[in-house]
Amino acid sequence: MTPNTTPTPAIDGAALLDEVEAFHRKFNVFPREAAYVAVVLWDAHAHLIDCFETTPRIAFLSPEPGSGKSRALEIVELLTPRPVSTVSASANALYRLVDSAEGLPTVLFDEVDTIFGPKAGADEALRGFLNAGYRRIGGALRCVGDGSNQNAQVFGSYCAVAMAGLGSLPDTVLTRSVIIRMRKRAPNEKVEPYRQRIHEKQGHVLRDQLAKWADTVRDRVANAWPEMPEGITDRPADVWEPLLAVADAAGGTWPTRARAACLELVHAAHDNDEASLGVRLLTDLRDKVFCGADRMPTAAILECLLRMDDAPWGDLDDKPINSRTLAKMLGQYVTLANKPIKPRGIRTASGFPKGYYAEDLTDAWTRYCPPPPGESATSATSATPQVSGGESVADTATTIRHTPTESATQLTTTG
Repeated sequence: MTPNTTPTPAIDGAALLDEVEAFHRKFNVFPREAAYVAVVLWDAHAHLIDCFETTPRIAFLSPEPGSGKSRALEIVELLTPRPVSTVSASANALYRLVDSAEGLPTVLFDEVDTIFGPKAGADEALRGFLNAGYRRIGGALRCVGDGSNQNAQVFGSYCAVAMAGLGSLPDTVLTRSVIIRMRKRAPNEKVEPYRQRIHEKQGHVLRDQLAKWADTVRDRVANAWPEMPEGITDRPADVWEPLLAVADAAGGTWPTRARAACLELVHAAHDNDEASLGVRLLTDLRDKVFCGADRMPTAAILECLLRMDDAPWGDLDDKPINSRTLAKMLGQYVTLANKPIKPRGIRTASGFPKGYYAEDLTDAWTRYCPPPPGESATSATSATPQVSGGESVADTATTIRHTPTESATQLTTTG
């Protein structure tokens, strides 16, 4: 009998990812098109995790229950290798799970807000697992043995992790994650009812196809250095490198869609980042307080900040921002002379109040703040009109005291 020498047909990676995307769309309504691209690439990257230096976490977050987060995890579970779902797990158990002989798991952590929520306190050990396992070299050193017969052993933590929860997560976790901000479905947004008995088999067929395709591109992906979109560097580049490598291996429209999704979701994560109040303060000072002035009294700064209806300055830990809080927050940043930003005396016609100088804030504005709307990052300070002497500063302070409804830009006008 002549052996069958017909070669196995190559798997079309782009078409396969299209099928995975269509499967997600049956059950998930994501807030933006970029989210579908990111989730599909994340599913596929879990089958190639041994090829990468990092594995991004994916976080489905929403402000309210009933936004589809758990359903998103259920579909991811069908499509990824060796999934392990949990709503409560100790860090030690997870370290041992990763080190098991069965291979790297895909950990699906639902209701993660109960671990990191404001009422739960900080679970540093679990946070350490999530952060350390983001890189292949991560792990935990533990003592193992009986009684006094203890030996130090390193437990690995590198594995794919998907999370779902209410609110937000610690900044150290968010910066290692692709963030999908979920929302309730609108009345006109329909999905197919999910039935595990029916759809689990369909999902597993796609999972097995992803595994077979991954085996055909493993060497290519392991040696890939995908080109990053303009402006994507540092941690965001680490997060997205595996996903872009998968997209490039799949071909078709996926490389272009992946880079567009990368830019969109990285910028969206920055826009929704509530963790860095310091950056928000710096940006508000530049764009809504100083607005070109070269100095501002502390009293004028505080009154301007407290007039911003959409800002957090009126309620920081149940108290409005004051001069001490302002000094503490700005003291975390340094001037061009590499000294902490501190209030300095400002000579005015009526006295010598404490305040801040734009020249002290310039370096922090350049390093931490996004470019001003419609301007380059450097133009915010290069075209700063000089406020002459103390009279304009005195006039500014007087203007704030007597006309608190004026716009922020009027705070920089001379008398």
